[in-house]
Amino acid sequence: MPNPSAGRTMSVFSNAHFDDHEHVVYCFDAASGLRAIIAIHNTHLGPALGGCRVWPYGGEDEALVDVLRLSRGMTYKAALADLQQGGGKSVIIADPRHDKTADMMRAMGRFVDSLGGRYIVAEDSGTSVDDMRLMRESTSHVGGLLERTDALGRRRSGDPSPATAYGAFIAVRAAVARRLQRQDLRGLRVAVQGVGNVGARLARHLHEAGAQLWVCDHYPERARKIADELGATVVAPAAIYEQPVDVLCPCALGAVLNDETIPKLRAKVVAGAANNQLAEDRHGRELMRRGILYAPDYVVNAGGIIDIAYERDGAEWARVQAHLERIGDTLTAIFERSERDGEPTNEIADRLARERFAGRTPSTDR
Repeated sequence: MPNPSAGRTMSVFSNAHFDDHEHVVYCFDAASGLRAIIAIHNTHLGPALGGCRVWPYGGEDEALVDVLRLSRGMTYKAALADLQQGGGKSVIIADPRHDKTADMMRAMGRFVDSLGGRYIVAEDSGTSVDDMRLMRESTSHVGGLLERTDALGRRRSGDPSPATAYGAFIAVRAAVARRLQRQDLRGLRVAVQGVGNVGARLARHLHEAGAQLWVCDHYPERARKIADELGATVVAPAAIYEQPVDVLCPCALGAVLNDETIPKLRAKVVAGAANNQLAEDRHGRELMRRGILYAPDYVVNAGGIIDIAYERDGAEWARVQAHLERIGDTLTAIFERSERDGEPTNEIADRLARERFAGRTPSTDR
């Protein structure tokens, strides 16, 4: 096993996003070219579960910030999804289209295995079920591989993105009902930012419900493909914020709601599957001040970890779907408490999550 620590230019402990992480591991494998970071935020409710993201970060400092933010979000996500597991995440510094190799995935699996089950890896942006199978050659601590039956009786792979997208659709429906007082999505104007595995599936759910769509993506060909399929309007990524829509669904990378983008928003609801959409916590208050209802991202996108959690006992889609439907109930409770207390929805969600996981003894279920 290669040395799990590479040289670093940013102190983990002094990082603004450290937030009492239990374990941060730098991983380097010269043979495959792997450069990665694994972050375990909290295991008070159970072993940390979180996807492995492959992205061409500008450097390890940028990768560190992302993995710390993502892993923290997984802890909060699991708590509000009422799951007995903790939060973790991993990132690989590479271009998934050009740099990713089978040997790199196997090396990553070895690093995951070295943590003895404290971290369970799964698919994320830039990785696939096939990548998880490669990691499975080196470790048993992999989720999202079990094939099961969907609602139509079809066999489906362990890919959790269908569940994430369905949960996000439930979230959009709940947020629209609260802010716009609409139970029907027919004619609803929705901008979907990012149409990868999750965003494209969410767009299809919205289209089937009768919504009118605007789409963009970092890869223009993906936006054109889904637009051709669904009759959506393609816009440039920088222009997605100012579209004349009712709902914005961020489904790409994080920190998209910030001082520059929020003033451009014409939507009255933000509900999407991307992680860490708020550049800073204070942006949740700014959205509230402008009358924009923000559905906290880690509540919206909990479908994937719900799906993987049920994988452990081989549960069929009906049980997964029933749990996914509860995302709407959780959001409604957050919205109601936000209105009652006059506090932003992101702060309410954080408080509810901390009430569930804080103060417990870290899990010994390895």
